[in-house]
Amino acid sequence: MKSYLAQKTAPLRHWISGNPQADVVVPAKGYSAYLTIGSAAAMAFLAVFVLALSVTTSRLADRWSQQLAQSATLRISAPVGQVDLQVAAALRVLETTSGVASARALTDAEQRALLSPWFGADLPLEDLPIPRLIEIDQTADGFDAQGLRLRLSAEAPGAVLDDHGRWREPLVRAASRLRMVAVLSILLIAATTAAMITLAANAALAANAQVIAVLRLVGATDRFIADAFVRRFTQRTFLGAAIGAIIGLLGVVIIPSGDASGFLSGLGFQGVQWVWPFLLPVIGAIVAFIATKFASRRMLEEQS
Repeated sequence: MKSYLAQKTAPLRHWISGNPQADVVVPAKGYSAYLTIGSAAAMAFLAVFVLALSVTTSRLADRWSQQLAQSATLRISAPVGQVDLQVAAALRVLETTSGVASARALTDAEQRALLSPWFGADLPLEDLPIPRLIEIDQTADGFDAQGLRLRLSAEAPGAVLDDHGRWREPLVRAASRLRMVAVLSILLIAATTAAMITLAANAALAANAQVIAVLRLVGATDRFIADAFVRRFTQRTFLGAAIGAIIGLLGVVIIPSGDASGFLSGLGFQGVQWVWPFLLPVIGAIVAFIATKFASRRMLEEQS
């Protein structure tokens, strides 16, 4: 079994380790090497932060949407003498409504805390006609909003039910668009990486035109020469992308998470999401393989 696996994986190991005779064609150092490694590292670094921002904001939007989906608010506006009566009537209706897990009227202190960011902490609630709010928690199945509105209209005419649908829908759309932006950003980064590697490969091929001509005279095929360039540039891209991904991950880890209410609270990856940054070097190597293969073949055809 071991000998069979060794036989099957030998071509891959040989391709990765390289051919010393063919590797002479590609300079080990120089402008093209630094450009390839540097651009791959920079693109992988940016890709890590694009992924981190995308999954964090998408996760935050999903959490807010889920919280809104499981809650609702009842606003009661009535003459001063009838507010408490309608609040009590509305609570009785909610207690007998299927799908309502719990319901409670917010205290004056809680309503003042909600309004303090806009009106200040010293807001005189007792002197203002501010509606009373009832917080509703739903069960997993939820309740019939239309049916509840009909019941409330009879028992508490001043009650207005807000099931948070108008707030939840924009969050769902925002999460979807954030995922789309992340995908487009990764594709743009991959395209930029391919362009930079193509330029580096063309520069290396042009700089070694005389060496390539000599190799052709002694019988080297274009495939032999192209494989050397593809292998070397793929390895360099993988190395650069790995360096950039590691630096990006370190940057994500050391960023302060902030308090729970911060927009970027918990910036980073969770669970299986940590696998995604480690796939960037592999993706970069695949991009480099394809880009260098086309670039080397085209350049060699032009030099023939």
